[in-house]
Amino acid sequence: MAADPKARIEQFRIMADANPKDELAFFSLGRALLDDAQPGAAIDAFRRVVEINPKMSKAYQLLAGAQFAMGKDDDAIETLKTGARVAHDRGDLMPRNDMVRQLKEHGVEMPELVSAIEPARTLTDGELLCKRCGEVKPRMARQPFSNAQGKMIQESVCSDCWREWIAMGTKVINELRLPLSDPQAQKVFDSHMFEFLNLK
Repeated sequence: MAADPKARIEQFRIMADANPKDELAFFSLGRALLDDAQPGAAIDAFRRVVEINPKMSKAYQLLAGAQFAMGKDDDAIETLKTGARVAHDRGDLMPRNDMVRQLKEHGVEMPELVSAIEPARTLTDGELLCKRCGEVKPRMARQPFSNAQGKMIQESVCSDCWREWIAMGTKVINELRLPLSDPQAQKVFDSHMFEFLNLK
């Protein structure tokens, strides 16, 4: 997996061209374009993602960011509204809350979603507030990895969301053809994992 931003963009563009229904290729292309300060081109990539998979809530959030960067504030606000509803319906509570907060910063309220946010409650031993689904759930019994990253995931993500990532992670490896023995490919994989699990 190429480290150079332009080479990464070209690699993901080739993958997207080869399979016009590969949402992960377009998603990766959009992120690579954003990283290379090309929000205009990223808009097209993220629009394609939501055409292929209208339920990928994170794509709406990134699409809106690219639209804001291009001064397309009205389009970005509509994208955030749609994305917040999609995230709400899917139970992707953290992306939903992020998009609702962004809308509020631009003077747009979505009371039907804000009122649905559960009030905080005290956690008991063995529970956590999952950073992906936003719900209080039992912690994983064991770290998924033995390193610091594994400890952080165990302390931040519930077992249900981790199982979802295992399935998505396999798709990421296969569709993006990632040889995980390559450090750059591992970085791409980790980036997708952190994005999916809503870990910064």
